[in-house]
Amino acid sequence: MLVNQILKNKPQSGVISIAPGATLADAATLLSERKIGCVVVSEDGSKLDGILSERDIVRELGKRGPSCMADTVDAIMTSEIKTCVGTEDGEVILQRMSEGRFRHMPVMEGDSVVALISIGDVVQARISELAMEKDALEGMIMGH
Repeated sequence: MLVNQILKNKPQSGVISIAPGATLADAATLLSERKIGCVVVSEDGSKLDGILSERDIVRELGKRGPSCMADTVDAIMTSEIKTCVGTEDGEVILQRMSEGRFRHMPVMEGDSVVALISIGDVVQARISELAMEKDALEGMIMGH
């Protein structure tokens, strides 16, 4: 299953981004309000400057305590980001995410972020794909 097919099954609300100069407190509020685990860091909402997850914030809180919440997003964001394009195979993306031990990946069109795909999205798509294969095989065996 291709990334574009996986994205068709996701409710689309656009790419949620935050400016690099926003505070970690602002980012935590955004993540909480939107009930999401990751946000794209972008000055203009399109160009990918970085990515920030709730785990990044929790790790920083664990290291430094609540004073870190006044720091800016660009201080702890991941700036070396693995990305994908819509025509890539979901199984390849799943393997890349598993090997890299990260849960979210921006989907790019040229230099613009068009979506964010999670490991959960890819796993769900793979489970659906396997269920369809199982049903098709059962149908062939039963002679339907």
